[in-house]
Amino acid sequence: MPVTHHWLKEPGPRLQGSRDLDSLKCQAPCIVRNPSGGFRLFYTAVGPGKPFPVCQGYILSAVSEDGLSFQTEPGIRLAPRPELPHMSLRILAPTVTRINNGRWRMYFESRGSADRPTVICSAVSHDLLSWELEDGIRLQGPTRTGGPRFSSLPDGRGRLYCFGQVPTPGDQPITKGVISAVTDDGLHFTFEPGYRIKESQTTYDSGGFSAAEAIPPQGGQDSWSMVYSAWQDVPPGTKVPPHPCHDVNAVTSGSSENFAAASIATDMAGYRSRIFMAYSADGLVWNRGECAIEGDGYHGNDLDAVHAEDMSVIHLGAGKYRMYYAACDQGGNWRIASAISNGPAT
Repeated sequence: MPVTHHWLKEPGPRLQGSRDLDSLKCQAPCIVRNPSGGFRLFYTAVGPGKPFPVCQGYILSAVSEDGLSFQTEPGIRLAPRPELPHMSLRILAPTVTRINNGRWRMYFESRGSADRPTVICSAVSHDLLSWELEDGIRLQGPTRTGGPRFSSLPDGRGRLYCFGQVPTPGDQPITKGVISAVTDDGLHFTFEPGYRIKESQTTYDSGGFSAAEAIPPQGGQDSWSMVYSAWQDVPPGTKVPPHPCHDVNAVTSGSSENFAAASIATDMAGYRSRIFMAYSADGLVWNRGECAIEGDGYHGNDLDAVHAEDMSVIHLGAGKYRMYYAACDQGGNWRIASAISNGPAT
């Protein structure tokens, strides 16, 4: 029997825009434990305090003693590099893991101009505050690749789960979904064959995936769980404005307010996203499960009324977990929300 997790939303936002760096959008969280105690939350943001005129997003951080009340930390943890074509405009969706010599490595989605596919890059840090970009690209597929989530494997390797397309020979039909790649050294990744979950197999994921995080077996259990976020596509005939990140004709200069307004307009017209569960015996072959998190719809009052996505999960002990996720309400306001599991049941 699979280990299932039943999630209970926690009241209020964990984090919302409060300064020039993040006043327009807060998304794509990543939670880690601080070595000195408490928690650090990394998140994607944009606001009028952006580091250069055409910047579309960067990674910030906040800290908490209890995992519920967070205080933002000054400055930007990691920002795009205008001189790097694959990383010139936006970085988002961090995932962090401990590596050797007391250091940490962050993987993140990296975006350049709209005519370039998104890729996965990395940076390292000794203190979780100052990050040094590592040369090159960690993972690149034939189309957009993003929303990385890292898992350490029992054999010492690491695995990245992300959305994208597995490279295939010839003129085979394009398939997308949750894919994975493995590494021995944290720098060089090899795609694993096939898809962990294919998109467009149900009504609720007809708009594709944005992230997937695996929860390895714990406490003597022998099965894996996964939380993943999927978008439900718009009803037939609905016109959705192109997201400025993906529109080659979009004006990337100008104010961050214009960029945020255009991207939020796409978010709101692009219908809905939700968070689901999946289960696996080996971390590779996954069976879809129940809906874990969804809001109450476009006319609802929930923080996640329209969108719930891009989650990050941390083990609290005794089989309990807390999930942090990006939440969008009926007014197009993006915040970081959370939910807690009541412990696994078989």
